[in-house]
Amino acid sequence: MAADRPADLPLGLAEPAMRARLALIAESHLRLTGRALVPAGADPVAALWQAPAAIVAHGTEADPLFFFGNRAALARFAMRFDAFAGLPSRLSAEPLLREERQALLDRVARDGFIADYSGVRIAADGRRFRIEAAVVWNLADAGGGLHGQAAAFDRWTEL
Repeated sequence: MAADRPADLPLGLAEPAMRARLALIAESHLRLTGRALVPAGADPVAALWQAPAAIVAHGTEADPLFFFGNRAALARFAMRFDAFAGLPSRLSAEPLLREERQALLDRVARDGFIADYSGVRIAADGRRFRIEAAVVWNLADAGGGLHGQAAAFDRWTEL
């Protein structure tokens, strides 16, 4: 990933363990939805980072923490990567909507993915927006091991 590394790619995303997590985002999306998130043969790290859709992912902690947000997601949430990574994902929703968010996560855990999620989110600068028709999927390896969940969306409405 030397010459084609985007200039604004956070350094930590090029580390081997993170590269594997990002490859899992693309692989599990393809396996579960049947649709490619990354073009065939493309470097998944650069492709996910530069994707026009907002893409976020969190781990399996008791209070799941974001470990990835691409360029589009960081712009939408008005955050830098170093502030976004490690943020409890529940904090991306307003307090009154966190029960709705948990119901979504439970549905994805049960079904593997959904392609019809809509919900209100809040950016770091206080702007509220409704995500529309988001795909949310489990980060599951080929053996079925669960490593978290991810979401991709390219439609939203400012509130």
